[in-house]
Amino acid sequence: MPTDFPSAARLHRPSEYAAALKGRRIARGALFIVSSPRESVLGPARLGLIVPKRHAPLAVTRNAIKRVLREAFRLRRAGLPEGDLVFRLVSRPAPASLTALKRQVRAEADALLGKIAKC
Repeated sequence: MPTDFPSAARLHRPSEYAAALKGRRIARGALFIVSSPRESVLGPARLGLIVPKRHAPLAVTRNAIKRVLREAFRLRRAGLPEGDLVFRLVSRPAPASLTALKRQVRAEADALLGKIAKC
């Protein structure tokens, strides 16, 4: 199914994250930087998430951000180029309700993934 999110669609090993973080930055938004390894990886797009406590101190906030990013990626995965993508939260979101935060994260994720799909 094109709408599922199997284990093969996620990064698992620290070495996979390290390769993507040492690679190139392919998109940047107000909250996130998206990185990809320099060497070409064959296979469907895979997702890695880095949401540090420094920028999102509450676990409920970190988990909500990750859920929204996973869902946005899952829905757009078929249209993305092959390779690994690592979303890294680089700034603290403005204080807002959880619903407003989810909307902000989803809007930025859709914009960044749209930009990546056009490349």
